[in-house]
Amino acid sequence: MSTRTPLGSPLRRIRRAVALLSAGVALAAVAACGSDDASSAQRDVIETLRVGVIGSTNVITGPVGFAHSRGELLEAFAPLGVSKVEVFSFPNGPDLNQALIGGRLDVASYGDTPALVARGSGLQTRLLTIGQFDNDAGVVAKDPSIRSLADLAGKNIGVPKGSYIDRYLQGALAEQGIKANLIHLYPADQEAPLNSGEIDGAALPGVIPSVALQTFEGKGFHLVDSVYRDHPDLAGTSATVSSEQFLEKNPEFAATWQQLHAESVRYAKANWDEYLKFELANSKAPEAAVRAAANPEGYSEEPFPARGVELLTGTKAFLVEQGSIEDDFDLDSWLQRPATGANS
Repeated sequence: MSTRTPLGSPLRRIRRAVALLSAGVALAAVAACGSDDASSAQRDVIETLRVGVIGSTNVITGPVGFAHSRGELLEAFAPLGVSKVEVFSFPNGPDLNQALIGGRLDVASYGDTPALVARGSGLQTRLLTIGQFDNDAGVVAKDPSIRSLADLAGKNIGVPKGSYIDRYLQGALAEQGIKANLIHLYPADQEAPLNSGEIDGAALPGVIPSVALQTFEGKGFHLVDSVYRDHPDLAGTSATVSSEQFLEKNPEFAATWQQLHAESVRYAKANWDEYLKFELANSKAPEAAVRAAANPEGYSEEPFPARGVELLTGTKAFLVEQGSIEDDFDLDSWLQRPATGANS
């Protein structure tokens, strides 16, 4: 394996900034979540529903977010004592998990990998819905000589660690026996080091609302590898979870959320152009990138579509094998199945 030049100071500065920013954003979000002194499971009445999401803005995306923009989320949960919805954004799944562990969130919507790792680390959660599945991700490069993952052997690849993008990349590299240097960088921090050559590839999400993959391609970086083209079985899913304690305290919550999910997906698919306008209004990405990432087949009215469960099963097996999940668990027991006769 060829030797690599030590990482340059600009990249070190970016990595330090990422670490500091991540810690600062996470702490700020956790502190904001603490505006309601009671933890998730201690309140007699929910009143303020606290939702954690991944991103840079406090906005729920996807069909449920679209429903929330029309006032339907609050309407659905008003009978359960909800009078307000607060949304808190986190830069990455592991950061969101800290707030969930602290009981400062009632619901968390994020990637499958951090959700599975949290459950396998002892956090007693239940999966309410698979919000989205067959989520794309990919690797782009600037150097025209890099045409495949094999060309990145021994080289530096930026990737948001602990995310579904990380799981895809590690899985794709492992399938081909390739070893590379994986450097923790959020998508927003990868363009400069990719242009300078301090990283040779960038692993990015390619799904609404995180359409960095399509955005980078639009800027002239070329696709080296992707889920859709090369590794469909490594596609990600989006998980929506709550703690077991919260669900025991609020026994009607899960069924209400699943009902809202089904109705939201049904409406979004029937009004797809209107739905895309909602996503575009909440995205800083170019319209072409958002539209290129849009995939109506990645949403199901069912809380646990077979394809989504299949992908979750594969992801969990990989994470157990890699040691990321400390204690293996039965996947089916994690799913908050609708009661018999419930509308799903």
